[in-house]
Amino acid sequence: MLILDTALARREAEDRPIRVGMIGAGFMGRGLANQIINSVPGMRLVAIANRTGANAERAFTEAGVEAVRVENADQVDAAIEKGTPAVLEDAFELIKAVHLDCVVDVTGAVEFGARVTVAAIERGLPVVTMNAELDGTVGPLLAHRARAAGVVLTGCDGDQPGVQANLMRFVKGLGVTPLVAGNIKGLQDEYRTPTTQKAFAEKWGQDPYMVTSFADGTKISFEQAIVANAFGLTVPKRGMNGWDHEGHVDELTTRYDVDELREKGGIVDYVVKSKPSPGVFVLGTHDDPKQRHYLNLYKLGEGPLYSFYTPYHLCHFEVPNSVVRAVDFADPALSPPAGPHVDVVATAKQDLKAGHTLDGLGGYDTYGVAESTPVTRSERLLPMGVAEGCVLTRDVAKDEVLTYADVTLPPGRLVDQLREEQEKLFG
Repeated sequence: MLILDTALARREAEDRPIRVGMIGAGFMGRGLANQIINSVPGMRLVAIANRTGANAERAFTEAGVEAVRVENADQVDAAIEKGTPAVLEDAFELIKAVHLDCVVDVTGAVEFGARVTVAAIERGLPVVTMNAELDGTVGPLLAHRARAAGVVLTGCDGDQPGVQANLMRFVKGLGVTPLVAGNIKGLQDEYRTPTTQKAFAEKWGQDPYMVTSFADGTKISFEQAIVANAFGLTVPKRGMNGWDHEGHVDELTTRYDVDELREKGGIVDYVVKSKPSPGVFVLGTHDDPKQRHYLNLYKLGEGPLYSFYTPYHLCHFEVPNSVVRAVDFADPALSPPAGPHVDVVATAKQDLKAGHTLDGLGGYDTYGVAESTPVTRSERLLPMGVAEGCVLTRDVAKDEVLTYADVTLPPGRLVDQLREEQEKLFG
């Protein structure tokens, strides 16, 4: 990443910073705002759009700057020209602004995120998305649209998928063939709810629904689906292995059957309670016996699987790296090159009755599990990213995976249109 700080230093010296617009001002958005404003010379956070303007103002205030309220794109541009940060409630007006170099989606909302991403692509604006839920639902289609428009749409450095992607590229650069891209969790309990996670959320100033999606496995399913789609991997089974493993991830080199991994073309997976936590790992093989001798000398063992890991993920701290990569180098940190390989499907968290309207991600009704796209297609499984707002047409038992036949979709949603388009394009 050293080339990135050189690029930013040059921009700062030439007084032509990358001008970033941010959509969303929640817990992660506030952290990103503070990072750009106080720690990233050569980049400026010029505007934040959030449906509650006060929250956008809070993000700037906590970072030590005062922003001006605006209502439309012309006023955004006028504020940027004056060097004054702007706050507005209409994300689509922000996207229309001329003096923007990149937009960052920090919403975590699937339908709204889909609409702003499509609008940004049509505007020709690079997009860095922290919206794993959207990416894991229609990311391959959106990436296809972005490429066709000559626009960079990328996942972000810092969060687990981006850290895995960088590690995968590093490992491939060594001549190692990655066969497992793994994520390390501290907790996995599919039946957690916003009620059980309320105290934790309040302690850290987070949304209890988002915290629940971490605990119930939905978030890690989306994260690993994104990695699978970017690198052509699959899952070992529905839901992945998710082993409890209290030792170091290096010990996992003896737990997998290498021939099975090769047959599948590589998998995504996760473990619980492993060290280092939280972090990510990649397990791979090397076909050259001469290089295997060197790897053994360098304390990576005799193989056939070798372990590589990153012992942390720093989320918003690294997102500015993704912005520079997108704007100055057209290098996506994470992007699916073709169709999906893994989906996230909705599974009942409790017994549900016909006529019930499903709540949102990290709620009381459903949790997401990773499933291979061929199975998702053949069984018409309901993607987790479209489940919110669906009305059940029959009773569903706890832990039953939902299908399209089990629900009535809300009318007029863009995400359903995109999902249908994605299936027609890649199916």
